[in-house]
Amino acid sequence: EAKKRLSSEIDAMLNKESGIYAKGERAVVMCHADAAGTDSLIVRVHYNNRLGSEYRLPAVAGDFAVLEQALDSTCAVSVELKAANGKVEGIGFVVAPEGFRAGYEEPADLMAYWDNLKTQLATLPMHVWRAPLEVPQQYRGKYECQDLEINCLGPAPVRAYMAKPIGAKPKSLPIIVLCRAAGVSGNWCRCQVGECVGNAALGGGALSLDINAHGMLNGQPDDYYRMLEGGLLRNYYEHNAADRETYYFKGMYLRLLRAIEYMTQQPEWDGRRIIVIGESQGGGQAVAAAGLDPRVSAIVLNVPAMQDLGGARKGRRSGWPQPIESHPNLSAEMIDATLPYFDGALLIRHAKAEIYCEMGLIDTTCPPSSVWASLNGAPGKKTVRCVPFRTHAWPSGAWRPIWDELYYRPRLAFIENYLK
Repeated sequence: EAKKRLSSEIDAMLNKESGIYAKGERAVVMCHADAAGTDSLIVRVHYNNRLGSEYRLPAVAGDFAVLEQALDSTCAVSVELKAANGKVEGIGFVVAPEGFRAGYEEPADLMAYWDNLKTQLATLPMHVWRAPLEVPQQYRGKYECQDLEINCLGPAPVRAYMAKPIGAKPKSLPIIVLCRAAGVSGNWCRCQVGECVGNAALGGGALSLDINAHGMLNGQPDDYYRMLEGGLLRNYYEHNAADRETYYFKGMYLRLLRAIEYMTQQPEWDGRRIIVIGESQGGGQAVAAAGLDPRVSAIVLNVPAMQDLGGARKGRRSGWPQPIESHPNLSAEMIDATLPYFDGALLIRHAKAEIYCEMGLIDTTCPPSSVWASLNGAPGKKTVRCVPFRTHAWPSGAWRPIWDELYYRPRLAFIENYLK
């Protein structure tokens, strides 16, 4: 069906739509070429993000197999097809993904470390600054939104937008927390009033929080964010990766916990439902929220980062930000003494939340091996959607309508159904 709807010069397809194979099951990668030619097709096959083979095949018109393989061990496989004109197409699959395990062992004091920090947070008197924000026209008179600043441990406060229906009854609303993806100056990194209020309108209404990851000011001119990106927050994800007391993600996780605590103090909270939603870095924060706060009842993960930070110790690519791979000059002893405390693949073991997760099987930023290594440790109910043709970004071109129908809409439906 996918093949019939595509119109590019070359397309890659699998013999199994899910992209998930059992050990010993034959996986077939097909190529569809629009026109015959004498040019060859370069095929590169990666196993757990490591190049395993590279070869050339003649590019003939129609459908032809480029790889047929049955593996007897857990593996994530990606296949890249490159035509003579430079066009590149890719597709991936996983074999026995239930076999992926976190690269790091869980420290005996993992939760004690975070419990101590949570105690410090709880004993820090909460001071909240609020300022009203103008909501989009279609929401006026029905919803309100505020700019928030909440004091927190660490170098920056919580800064976020909060929206809710006007006149909501006490104990009537779930909480939605939206966590932002990696970066500083892009629109996807900043709190957005329209998105925050839109989330407050989901289901039967909700207490909506849109938190930026860095505690930076909201609603500032573009130059402010560019200045941070080139200065204080330049390559923030690399900051202090060999010191658990100053590692950048410590402050990010603490701000998220502080924000959730504030939201649970709102009289409209129903006392039952907290759903945390995030893409990439936001997905990593959602996992941390669920692992560190048992009140989080559901998380929606889209290509989540910060999972399996120790994957490189098992000979595969770690999850973003690949701190082991990015810091070859740091002491292995020091970095290995820090990263497990922030690894979603370990924190998720302590979550009680229901999980909905989408991953891309040709994602090299948040590789599927890292996501599976995390999900396999989660004790709660899980809905997992593998997208064989997805990189880290949202699909585009001819794949976009297929992704919208098969993956994006079901994710939105899960959120809506959970909030009803």
